[in-house]
Amino acid sequence: MTEMLELLLRTPSPTGYTHHIMQKVRHEVSKLGFELTYTHKGCGIVTIPGSRSERVIGISAHLDTLGAMVRSIKDNGTLKITSLGGFMMGAIENEYVQIHTRDERVYDGTILTSRPSVHVYEDAREYKRDEANMEVRIDELVKSKKDVEALGIRVGDFISFAPRVQVKANGYVKSRHLDDKASVASLFGLLRLIKEEGIQPLYTVKFFFSTYEEVGHGSAFIPEDITDFIAVDMGALGDDLSGSELDVSICAKDSSGPYDYQMTTRMVELAEKLQIGYAVDIYPRYGSDASAALRGGRDIRAALVGPGVHASHSMERTHMDAVVNTAALLAAYIQEPVQ
Repeated sequence: MTEMLELLLRTPSPTGYTHHIMQKVRHEVSKLGFELTYTHKGCGIVTIPGSRSERVIGISAHLDTLGAMVRSIKDNGTLKITSLGGFMMGAIENEYVQIHTRDERVYDGTILTSRPSVHVYEDAREYKRDEANMEVRIDELVKSKKDVEALGIRVGDFISFAPRVQVKANGYVKSRHLDDKASVASLFGLLRLIKEEGIQPLYTVKFFFSTYEEVGHGSAFIPEDITDFIAVDMGALGDDLSGSELDVSICAKDSSGPYDYQMTTRMVELAEKLQIGYAVDIYPRYGSDASAALRGGRDIRAALVGPGVHASHSMERTHMDAVVNTAALLAAYIQEPVQ
């Protein structure tokens, strides 16, 4: 799971630009002996037949991340941006980025305010950090809009943020985009366990790798036969929350309302029975793939779990214990009768 997590983190995948990471996911799924199929909008599905057919459990995690797009090219050769996903501008200031052109060229750059130096601008410290005041400085010899266009950079090109991955010997992982690649690593741990131990789930399980979660419609469509849907997404940490970077977080309620009582209760019971580190929390400023499926009108039961991640949508950190605990809880759940 650690190796898979690092592979995912080092592959740019801002929401809407996920074809490269999906190719890698397909390759890794194939290595495990499974088949990945696709929805029309590029989400991936892996089906594991169960011994019983009356229910189908969907388990989702999203591969898309925060990012940006080129909004316009300024006369001085810098780029104005538009956000992909919800983050603070201060969280991306001074970050290294890559600009991905439509013809697959890649250029490096840095996100700065348009007044980036206290030695030059009197109001540099107080200058408001919003989209209108942020720009990308391209690491090429450009001094005009024409110079930038000569590189092949156009409005609508995708911008990915440098993940800055660090995997520590003590189990901590620091990186952008642990939301939600830490959860995807958990799903791959579960897939590998199923393969190597010859596990047949009690009910058919459909792993769903979504590609538009950060903009709210990752799982607006899921396979019609899914009856129980588990969104696996990072657990938020901070004030008034009980989780930690070592726990699997079990969300009882987020901005879409409470999650299914029986499913959530069963998650808690299994975590306690198997002594899996867990916490139950409520996230009022949070939505998930399960939220999207429910708002899309699906008649499903839904739950939300995932590894605890500190400083979500900023410089994130988790611990591999949380990734393992998430995989362990899912492994137990798919082998237990549904209440």
